[in-house]
Amino acid sequence: MSSLAATQATLIGTLWPTTKGFISLRTVILALLGSAFVAASAQIYVPLWPVPITGQTFAVLIVGMAFGWRLGSATLLLYMAEGAISIPVFAELSGGLGVIAGKTGGYIFGFVLAAGVVGYLAQRGWDRNVGLTALAMLIGNIAIYLPGLPWLAVYLAGIGIENPVSAAIAGGLAPFLVGDALKLALAACVLPLAWKLVGRPRRS
Repeated sequence: MSSLAATQATLIGTLWPTTKGFISLRTVILALLGSAFVAASAQIYVPLWPVPITGQTFAVLIVGMAFGWRLGSATLLLYMAEGAISIPVFAELSGGLGVIAGKTGGYIFGFVLAAGVVGYLAQRGWDRNVGLTALAMLIGNIAIYLPGLPWLAVYLAGIGIENPVSAAIAGGLAPFLVGDALKLALAACVLPLAWKLVGRPRRS
């Protein structure tokens, strides 16, 4: 079976292998650390309307690829749950159900989807070299926008914005493209380098 078809060890699984009897504790610790990393990255932002530019995308994709699809998705679900109960983990130290139901809610759901997608690809070896990592990150970015843009368009329509679809693209996609490309390039270098530092992974 080819390396792209076989399930392989995740980066975090190589750095911190699972130990019988400690799997649940390990999962909780990693999910908390991962959600804290995303929350901290959310505070790196440029306040634009309707959606601010933040460092969340980079953090979400790194967590997803490093953790794998199960733990990556669970970590972003935890992040969303933390925000839902008003822990200030979203951009500008915001939180609450109002944020999730608001203009950026689709992107938050997209984070969970993206972490799962890139985590799945990482477990097929897509985080071992720059080219495949960049492609995985691109797919992950698309996964964030898939729910994010339609959700934003519905929100804009609800507040009376004319041509909400065009407005969502202009305000929720176009300003992010250059930053997404830079974050994608950075992540595409970081993950293969991390694998080189920890040594060649074993197949699970």
